[in-house]
Amino acid sequence: MTAGKPLTDEVELQRRAFLGFFAGGLLSSPLAALAQLSDRLPRIGYVTLNRVEGDPRSREAFFQGLRDAGYVEGRNLTIEHRDAAGQTERFPALVAELVALKVDVIVTAGGTLAALAAKRATTTIPIVFSAVGDPVSEGIVTSLARPGGNVTGSSVLSAELMGKSLELLKQAVPGVGRVALLMKPDAMPERAKNDRIKAAHATARALDLKLHVVEARGPEDFDRAFSEITRARAGALSVHATPVFDSARRRLIDLADKNRLPTVYSFRGYVDAGGLMSYGPDLADANRRAAIYVDKILKGAKPGDLPVEQPTKFDLVINLKTAKTLRLTIPQSLLLRADQVIE
Repeated sequence: MTAGKPLTDEVELQRRAFLGFFAGGLLSSPLAALAQLSDRLPRIGYVTLNRVEGDPRSREAFFQGLRDAGYVEGRNLTIEHRDAAGQTERFPALVAELVALKVDVIVTAGGTLAALAAKRATTTIPIVFSAVGDPVSEGIVTSLARPGGNVTGSSVLSAELMGKSLELLKQAVPGVGRVALLMKPDAMPERAKNDRIKAAHATARALDLKLHVVEARGPEDFDRAFSEITRARAGALSVHATPVFDSARRRLIDLADKNRLPTVYSFRGYVDAGGLMSYGPDLADANRRAAIYVDKILKGAKPGDLPVEQPTKFDLVINLKTAKTLRLTIPQSLLLRADQVIE
């Protein structure tokens, strides 16, 4: 009897330990399962220039594109949002945070500077950029057809649009002799900027226009830029849109109205906000297609094998209310070409 008691006690202790472990497992298993599920969720990093002042239509198009592909944030997808609050110099730090988190895909919605910051930060994490001007000349990809590396996205073909904008201004204001071109000088590499300016000057000469290039790094330079445009006696204005300008579109439109400058913009969001005229691709569509690329990459596609998306349709939108304010009569021939006329 005495010899068997220690064995009985040992068995009892083991039994209690097992029951305690089992009970503890039951209590903790739901949390453990959720944690494991969370670890398995695809995670994307989404970098934008300005969530507050940016184009909500374009941003929503991206997230709607994800929903159309079956993704629901928090259920089967985690999104790490990063906002530069209008300061492009913050892009490298924001992208570095996403690289440290080891996200599955980085999506940049801040133009060329955001895409370049992401490319410089990682050569392994897939990157999808939305609405970059000319990603080849800007050094983001080596080819539109086969981008190579870990980067792909959508282009808005800004080089071609700049010349077309000048043509439309000449048609809208037939008597104009001098046109100003407003650009953000650091929105792209120097070589790409110079190439676009040369192309714009060539188009201007063909149209018998004198082109005056004015630079503004951001809203803080707008007043000075418009003073320079006035001194140059420009009769019309073409705005080479960038995300920084887009987030301050209302101020640009107000200054154009104040200075009675017929102005053409790259994207219809400006015309919706009261600008005179726009010619360009649909930014919302470009962002929606970025979501399609994210889906393909999460399912195993390599970004370097996905061709850079190029717009197939360019819309001309004219705001007749603004034309009346400017006391400008838009030729009927131009109105007939418009995809939409706001009256």
